[in-house]
Amino acid sequence: MSLASRLRAGETVVTAWSSLAAPILSELMAHSGYEAIALDMQHGLHDIASVRDAIASIIAGGAHPAVRVAVDDFATASRVLDFGAEAVIMPMVNSAEDALALVAATKFPPLGARSWAPHQAARRLGYDGLADYTGRANEETLAFAMVETPTALAALDDICEVEGLDGIYVGPSDLSFTLSEGDSVDPTGKRAMEVSAEIAARVTSKGKIAAIYCMTPEHAKAAIGMGYRYVTLGSDQAFIASGVSELLSRLKD
Repeated sequence: MSLASRLRAGETVVTAWSSLAAPILSELMAHSGYEAIALDMQHGLHDIASVRDAIASIIAGGAHPAVRVAVDDFATASRVLDFGAEAVIMPMVNSAEDALALVAATKFPPLGARSWAPHQAARRLGYDGLADYTGRANEETLAFAMVETPTALAALDDICEVEGLDGIYVGPSDLSFTLSEGDSVDPTGKRAMEVSAEIAARVTSKGKIAAIYCMTPEHAKAAIGMGYRYVTLGSDQAFIASGVSELLSRLKD
């Protein structure tokens, strides 16, 4: 079952975040129980080659591949779908016009203007040939718009009205930073949590998928309670850093 099908059926999918351009780490996270892995091309170290290889590794590990591209990088949004990504996450979407541009890059005509070359995606994802992938891609690949600013929050209803946009992904760090006008980054603070709950309610009322990056298991549990269904918790960098620290601290005890 595709990631899109699972989310539309009401499942909650817990995902990991990959910032390090080492496909084996993504495969290990998939084998460790994560249902999806998002590869970060905005703030992470991934480039087009590492994303191509990591998508194959994630699929081999039995998980769903997603990619966060850089701001307004619509060409890459289309290209990673050709590699087999099941979801594209676009940062800093602040208007319906931004969302329309995302849909244009990620959906085939007539819904969008995605260029056709899905050979790798069809093979990697197990479709019955190119025609099968082409006929199902608009439903089974996901376009997520990141809401991270007061401007996006004000335009949220208009963004959600864009046909072909599948969901809204909350970036709570940038959201808290912009809501405080640059004063603080507090993704689990009172204001950020209140706004996150508001976003989830508005997004789900429009029939879109609510997604969010969570900082801790407690944050993730709260987000799921708000109605978020695509929930990111944990990153490769954090796992390595915490694992090393824990091992060395045990040695010193």
